[in-house]
Amino acid sequence: MSLDIIDRKLLNLVQSDFPLHQGPFAALGSILGVSEDDVLQRVRRLKEKRLIRSISAIFNAAGLGYHSTLVAMRLDAARVDEAAALISSHPGVSHNYLRDHYLNLWFTLTATGDTDLGATAAKLGGITKAELTLSLPALRSFKINVCFDMLGQEDGPDNGEVVHYQRTETDDLSDGDIALVRELQRDLPLEARPFNTMAGNLGLELAEFLHRAASFKERGIMRRYGARLNHRRAGFVANAMSCWLVAPDRLDQVGKAIAGYRKVSHCYERQTAPEWPYNLYAMIHGHTEEESRALARQISEETGIVDYILLHSTKEYLKRRVKYFTS
Repeated sequence: MSLDIIDRKLLNLVQSDFPLHQGPFAALGSILGVSEDDVLQRVRRLKEKRLIRSISAIFNAAGLGYHSTLVAMRLDAARVDEAAALISSHPGVSHNYLRDHYLNLWFTLTATGDTDLGATAAKLGGITKAELTLSLPALRSFKINVCFDMLGQEDGPDNGEVVHYQRTETDDLSDGDIALVRELQRDLPLEARPFNTMAGNLGLELAEFLHRAASFKERGIMRRYGARLNHRRAGFVANAMSCWLVAPDRLDQVGKAIAGYRKVSHCYERQTAPEWPYNLYAMIHGHTEEESRALARQISEETGIVDYILLHSTKEYLKRRVKYFTS
């Protein structure tokens, strides 16, 4: 779809800095120099065109008492679509991709902290008759910031927002906190005063609702409130997972360096496996596969890490938000 400069600036804003404000669309209009109605019309159009997937809270799973893992499987090519459909039906699976590698199916699995994710992954491997199943949980997060730059700003090792987000244990969540999580993870109503509606659903005054939502960020429960884009419709069609083999004494330095790139949305240290020695992962989003490869080469040259692999997604089976406290 055709986007003008206001659309592009708006998309950047709603991803990274959606206002927790009584009139969020008016606040965005003030920044952009357009009216509240203009902003609302643009957001509605961008959602209708499926460029914006949703606008809601993005939570820290560990802060809510959940944990997750990345699972890699080797499946026979003739059966991979059938297996992927079965895996995607699991309520804890949020992302599921076919990638161009011997380990061809990669998905994320999230559950409450008392769930053995390794055992769950192994069970799914058995059901799908996978030749190999690896569970690769994150040990440390260097960046979790899925914001696609729609203005084409120059990338480099020291620009772009870097989010060093440590895994934290949940604090004591009250029943009111859990109710607020459920409300904030809903898609935002596209109306001039959307938070009034959401506050009303909980029987709260607007000021109390906004105060408690802001406190979630301070407590490390909510990473941000904002829009999720359909990266392919936004032009970022070359989604590549880069896996790096980094000496333990350089992990902190290299992880922070890779996290500094705008086109990197996630950067984690992950557990290794005998069959898979890579310990640092970064998601790279480019407009073309060559652009993604070029950034990986640049990172390699600047960090001195030469042992890496780039896995492009060739099919998206599933991409949905994790829903918390659904029962």
